[in-house]
Amino acid sequence: MRVPLTARGATRLREELDHLKSVKRPEIINAIAEARAHGDLKENAEYHAAREMQSFTEGRIKELEATLSNAQVIDVAKLAAGSRVVFGVTIELADEESDETVTYQIVGDLEADIRQGWISVSSPVARALIGKHEGDSVSIETPRGRKSYEIVAVRYIG
Repeated sequence: MRVPLTARGATRLREELDHLKSVKRPEIINAIAEARAHGDLKENAEYHAAREMQSFTEGRIKELEATLSNAQVIDVAKLAAGSRVVFGVTIELADEESDETVTYQIVGDLEADIRQGWISVSSPVARALIGKHEGDSVSIETPRGRKSYEIVAVRYIG
């Protein structure tokens, strides 16, 4: 199954993978060797902590490699869907009750970071917005109840 990623997201994941392989993995190998030098491994907390970190890191490396090998990298700047909301777009929404605005970019699941305004394409908010157009009103179920938003702007920013 192809996993959608923005070009920026794919770059970030490749950088993380490179860091894990070239920096983190050697650090962990050194920590394990150092802990082994302390003798009895049964009661060696440093050894067990290093092995646990190694397991976590190797799992993350496998996850990133699998994601990147199945990624469908989408260059948002090259999309031409007009005012329609599609994967990768940046959307400005205005709360129809309070007139407060929020801006989100719809990204792949592994790229999502609400603090950055990046919402997962599989999130309820993104699913409610996909296919709509600039100027449309949309009702979205949020953790604080149902909210109505107007799509103020749809931008294709890479």
